[in-house]
Amino acid sequence: MSGGRCRGRGVTVGGMEPTRTDLDLDAYLARIGWTGDRRPVPTAETLRAVHRAHLMSIPFENLEPVLGSAPSLALPDLEAKLVRGRRGGYCYEHNTLLTAALTALGFGVTGLSGRVRVGAAPGAVRPRTHMLLLVEIPGEERRYVADVGFGSIGSLLEAVPLVAGTEFHDGTRRHRYVREPYPGGLEDLWVFQAFLDGSWQDQYAFTREPCHASDYVVINWYVATSPRSPFQHSLYVQRATPDRHLSLSGRTLVETGCDGTRKERQLADNDEVLGVLAADFCIELPPDTVLPD
Repeated sequence: MSGGRCRGRGVTVGGMEPTRTDLDLDAYLARIGWTGDRRPVPTAETLRAVHRAHLMSIPFENLEPVLGSAPSLALPDLEAKLVRGRRGGYCYEHNTLLTAALTALGFGVTGLSGRVRVGAAPGAVRPRTHMLLLVEIPGEERRYVADVGFGSIGSLLEAVPLVAGTEFHDGTRRHRYVREPYPGGLEDLWVFQAFLDGSWQDQYAFTREPCHASDYVVINWYVATSPRSPFQHSLYVQRATPDRHLSLSGRTLVETGCDGTRKERQLADNDEVLGVLAADFCIELPPDTVLPD
């Protein structure tokens, strides 16, 4: 199995002070292969195109946690890893980097946090451990959700408006937002759903309360280092291509086509995992890297 081809200004998260002032926007856009028109006033078309290019070019992966460390969320480190180092990352890394790029392109960006529902028991209330973005486009009243860091086949391919009850076809995927009562909250929850296996399935739930960079630092540390976090114990890698979705969980590799067909196989050993990471996910690790089973 072989994958497809592998390939400044201040950043404010949730109203916090800028975390860095010199994103190398040219290097980032080259990394994601986007050569569109950088208009003085950004558009929804630009937002959707950059979002899709990012998702198709930079894989989701949790290698730092499974190898015993927490990834840095400092923009220079993210640039070194995801842009110049041609690695991937998980939600805080992806969406912090996207925040920097969108801000440099002239969008307004607010960081949010959500409770993941994929795999949760009915009624279970998980902590807010997922980062997503609310994006403002100059001249447009409605705001868009951007999220390039949700490691699931139910993730957004393109940014979509935050509107309840409307089905969106973002690329080959179908999504919608529904409202749900939130006892004690200032507003109802927004529930992000994907149409999978013939039904609408909850992916995560969130409110529009802004999160700050310092909030993500704390959440990132917990997710990467807590013995109770699944990201510390098993490898999770995802990659979207124009015609399929690839998922590696531990040593189980799953390829899902746009028509929903699935191919699954077990990788034999650590060497085969390293080989698949390089060939299918464009992640090259030192040959002596030992990953958990």
